[in-house]
Amino acid sequence: MPAISFQSVSKTYRSPRGSLNALDGVSFDIEEGEFFGLLGPNGAGKTTLISILAGLSRPTAGRVSVHGHDVQVDYAQARRQLGVVPQELVFDPFFTVREALRIQSGYFGVRHNEAWIAELLDSLGLADKANANMRQLSGGMKRRVLVAQALVHKPPVIVLDEPTAGVDVELRQTLWQFIARLNREGHTVLLTTHYLEEAEALCGRIAMLKTGRVVALERTSDLLKASSSNVLRFKVDSALPAHLAAKARVTGRIVQLPAHDALEIEHYLAAVREAGLRVDDVEIRKPDLEDVFLDVMSAEYQQRVTA
Repeated sequence: MPAISFQSVSKTYRSPRGSLNALDGVSFDIEEGEFFGLLGPNGAGKTTLISILAGLSRPTAGRVSVHGHDVQVDYAQARRQLGVVPQELVFDPFFTVREALRIQSGYFGVRHNEAWIAELLDSLGLADKANANMRQLSGGMKRRVLVAQALVHKPPVIVLDEPTAGVDVELRQTLWQFIARLNREGHTVLLTTHYLEEAEALCGRIAMLKTGRVVALERTSDLLKASSSNVLRFKVDSALPAHLAAKARVTGRIVQLPAHDALEIEHYLAAVREAGLRVDDVEIRKPDLEDVFLDVMSAEYQQRVTA
């Protein structure tokens, strides 16, 4: 039995102005104990899918289950299996961190779990904030409390919706060490993130959504192996010629171009020199998940897979 099962899930929002298909027949399973990544650009349908999983939204069609419990028919049992860390910083300003965790425990009927609460506080770097009022915490500390609240009832399935958005490096490292430990102990993890290096490092398997549809569903290693090109990376001091800029991924002075062979690399560098640009720090590397993601999201990729 899969930990999570999405079966032909669709979601249509209707208004007087028309309708929007946020999800269109999404189907895949996440096996027990997996660390699974759900990726896609803004508006792809990731948060809608998680809202349906958590019982916060109803699908227009299809079925979602958690350890065999339908999230609509058997909501209470399904919800007990889940620990969801939302994108938004939602907190009650009238309680301390420890009180917030005790209250969250009560929602699931969990009592006498002070040892686990203490472990959460320590593992997430919150021990010295346990008696601080929630409204006194920084944004990063509030994010840590959200993670602790999601885990306080020891759910077998952990859902992380952009958990490290806008937080510092220390929190990211602390969080991933703790979540990776829970995953090794048997917890299933579903992660959405725009930090693709996190997904590449953590997720054994990945689904990519585009306009509400699954456009890729593979093991992370297989996605990386399937990329047919290396990447030429260098720095320049001025804008690229238009025909190169159209193919390049440019971040400040850093230019990255897909390169299938040595001849293509030579052509790129020759074109840059002919434009009178100075080139520094030239290197050739294997593609990373960001390269694969951009390729999968491209119109050319969709034409290849449907041809």
